[in-house]
Amino acid sequence: MRKQSPAFGAIQPTPDGIIIAVRVIPRSGRCGLAGMRGGALLVRLNAPPVEGAANAELIEIIAAALGVRKHDVAIVAGARSRQKRVRVSGIDPSMAVSRLAERLG
Repeated sequence: MRKQSPAFGAIQPTPDGIIIAVRVIPRSGRCGLAGMRGGALLVRLNAPPVEGAANAELIEIIAAALGVRKHDVAIVAGARSRQKRVRVSGIDPSMAVSRLAERLG
């Protein structure tokens, strides 16, 4: 039996892609995916949470991690919060879990 990735719980399928539960840590020393916390993907950001800088960096990191265009990634809830819901179009849940598992180790 194959072990299920912890990232699976943070991902919900949608008709055109997925929605990922994300928790961000702005003004971090390093940026990138940092694991799972409380059922959400933990992402560290260098940018401060000012004028959308952290949200823009989050979109870049998620797009790079999943191998999609930045245009396919959008924050659908929590734009002014550390807890966010991010929609990614054009990727199926199994591919997203696989790519996140590779990045998280």
